[in-house]
Amino acid sequence: MMSTGRQPNALAQPPGLPSGGRIAAYLGLFLLGAVVGAAGGLVQSGWFPGGLLLALAGAAGLFTGGALATGVRAGALAPAAGWMIAVVLLTASRPEGDFLFGAGLGSYLFLLGGMAVAVICATFAPGRRSGGSGARLGN
Repeated sequence: MMSTGRQPNALAQPPGLPSGGRIAAYLGLFLLGAVVGAAGGLVQSGWFPGGLLLALAGAAGLFTGGALATGVRAGALAPAAGWMIAVVLLTASRPEGDFLFGAGLGSYLFLLGGMAVAVICATFAPGRRSGGSGARLGN
């Protein structure tokens, strides 16, 4: 067979499982998201309102960086999932009565703002693109 030097279209290939390196990247981004969520939970209440802005900026940087590093929206969703799980687990009170998040404005802004930042970063992340030209169909 003669090779034309062209790469096959990504849409023409059958969907398969991600490679091992991509899975490791997503797992690393997930764990990093959990760390950023836990650190943000501590910082947002300690230095309000600057800590809240710092925690949300750190989450936005991680979500955007994950999307840019992987080149797909899942790169933003993996750390967002880790962030969300860490924050939700930290909001639960323990049987002893201990809790990390108080019922204040800052905690709610951190939780809802972090979710909004995750959606925004995943929406504006680069999507999967085909190798075709930018010409319109029919031209």
